[in-house]
Amino acid sequence: MNPFRRKFLRDSGAGFSGLALASMLAQEGVLRAEYFDPTVGKEGIGKADELGARLAAKAKYCIFLYMYGGPSQMDLFDYKPELQKRDGQSVQIELRRNEFKEGKLLGSKRKFQQHGQSGLWCSDAFPNIAKHMDKLAVIKSLYQDSFAHGSANLQMNTGRIIQGYPSIGSWLSYGLGSENRNLPNFVVMLDPRGGPIPGAPNWGSGFMEAAHQGTVLRTSSEPILDLNPYDPITPDMHRSQIDMIGAINAAHKADRQGYSDLDARIASYEMAFQLQTSAPEALDLTDESQATLDMYGIGLPAGSHKLSVGPSVFGRQCLIARRLVQRGVRFIQIYSGGGHQQQNWDAHFGVEENLTIHCPEVDQPIAALLTDLQRLGLLEETLIVWGGEFGRQPVSQGDQGGRDHNPKGFTYWLAGGGVKGGTSYGQTDELGAEASVDRRHIRDLHATILRLMGLDHNLMTYFYGGLDHKLTGVQEANYIREVIA
Repeated sequence: MNPFRRKFLRDSGAGFSGLALASMLAQEGVLRAEYFDPTVGKEGIGKADELGARLAAKAKYCIFLYMYGGPSQMDLFDYKPELQKRDGQSVQIELRRNEFKEGKLLGSKRKFQQHGQSGLWCSDAFPNIAKHMDKLAVIKSLYQDSFAHGSANLQMNTGRIIQGYPSIGSWLSYGLGSENRNLPNFVVMLDPRGGPIPGAPNWGSGFMEAAHQGTVLRTSSEPILDLNPYDPITPDMHRSQIDMIGAINAAHKADRQGYSDLDARIASYEMAFQLQTSAPEALDLTDESQATLDMYGIGLPAGSHKLSVGPSVFGRQCLIARRLVQRGVRFIQIYSGGGHQQQNWDAHFGVEENLTIHCPEVDQPIAALLTDLQRLGLLEETLIVWGGEFGRQPVSQGDQGGRDHNPKGFTYWLAGGGVKGGTSYGQTDELGAEASVDRRHIRDLHATILRLMGLDHNLMTYFYGGLDHKLTGVQEANYIREVIA
C-alpha cells in the first residue's frame, strides 16, 4: 500500500482500542495493530514489554470495589478488644494534621467472629462476605497523607494528592493494553446518589494519552449518554458519516502532532459506533439465569432507611463487571456511596446508621461476585480490590456516635488473581487509630496491585515533562510479598 494512503487510513480511523474501520483493516493485514491502538505496542500488547516491566502473573483483569467516604475498619475487619474495654474513656488524639484534641473512645456495636480455616476476623455487618474470608488477604496497616476527601481520593486513585496524574486504571491500560476491540479498556460505574470528590480526575488519564481515561458506564437506561444518533439514519449512512468526520479530524490533526485529546476525539466517534451494539449487549442481563440474578440481590427492594438504595444497584454493577471481564475489559471500578455524609461511607453523623445503610447494599453483591467468578473459573485471573480513601477514628464524633476521617491506619483487602487467601497482614495499634505493625503507605498497595497484574512498579514509567513518572512516585515503594501466593 502507498505509504501516504496507509498514513491517511491510520490517522482517519484510529486512536483508541476498538476502532471499527482500522480494526477491520488490521484484521485483513493492511494495517498493523499499533497503527490504530495506542493502548498496544508493536506486538499487539501494552507498553510494559517495551519498558521491561512485564512480569509473570495470574491476574489479567482488576475489579476495584471503592467504598467512597472511608469505611470504618474497627467496625468491619479490624477487631479491637481493647477499644471495646475502654469504651467511653477520654484520650488525646490527632483528628487533623498536627491537631490534637481530647475525644471519647467509641467501641464498636458490631459483633466479631473468626471465620473459615484462616480464622480471619469479620463483623456481623458483612455476614455474606464473612463466608469468603479464606479467599481474602486483609491488609490492616495502611496509611496515607491526607485527612480530606478530595486529596485522599486522588491519592488512592492516582498516587498523588493533586490533580493531573494518571489513575491506576490508566496505568493498567497503558501497561497491559487491551484484550477487546469493542469496549473501553477502563470502565467506571458510579453510585446513583452521586460521584466522589473531586470527580473525573479520579479516573482520568492525566498526562497520558486521553485514550487511557476511564469511561463512565451507566447501568440503567442509556449506558453512555448521547451514544445513539438522534436522526433515523441507517448503519451504513452512520458509518460513512463517521469516516468523513475522521478524515476531516485527521487533516486538522496533521499540524498538531502529539495532541492526544484530538486522537481521543477521533477515536471516540469510532468507539461510539461500536458501543451502540457492544455496550447494550454487555449490560443486557436477560441471558443470565434467575438464580444468578437472585444471588447478586438484583430485584431486592431498598432498605428501610430513607437513604438506602438496597443491594440491587450494586448487585447489577457487580454482575456487569463480571460480564465485562468475560469480554476482556482490563479494569473496572465500582463506587459505593455518593453525594455527601450518610449518602456515602462518611460516618460523621453516626457510624451505626452509616453501616446500616451501606453494608447491606454491598455485602450480598460482593459475596456473589466472588462466588460467581470462582464458579466460572475467572477468579484466578481477576484481582478484586476493596477499600476506600481512608478509615475512621476510634473516638466518637458528635452526639450521634459518628467517626471522623483517619488516614493514619485503615484496611483494604484483596482477593483472586494471585492473592494469598486467608492472610491477615499488619496491625493498627490497640485502639485502631494508627498503623503500628508492618506499616505500609498506599504506594506499597499500588505496587502490590501492579505486581499482581504482572507489572514492575519501578520499571512501569511514562515520560512526561522531562521525567519518567511512576504510579508509586519518586519515593521508594515495595510491594507486599506476604499477600501474594
